[in-house]
Amino acid sequence: MPGGFIITEGMRTKERQRELFAKGLSKTMNSRHLVGLAVDFAPLFDGQVTWKWPAFKPVADAFKAAAKELDIAIEWGGDWRRFKDGPHIELSRAVYK
Repeated sequence: MPGGFIITEGMRTKERQRELFAKGLSKTMNSRHLVGLAVDFAPLFDGQVTWKWPAFKPVADAFKAAAKELDIAIEWGGDWRRFKDGPHIELSRAVYK
């Protein structure tokens, strides 16, 4: 059964971003991780990390609800059109330059 999440990555070095970009795990070298404005998470299912897509949405919905309550603009990578990034949450580029 679903049971929370863990943060897998926050701020990254340029070297780490280059590594992820080279592996196709990131589509940009202009990541919000480089300036500490993004995190990646992994949902937990029966206490274990899962990478199955349906598990990301409830966690993202919880992030969105908390952000709305606190009046913080965020974006979930799962809502992106070109590159779906289920584990990714970032502060909105439009609001947080």
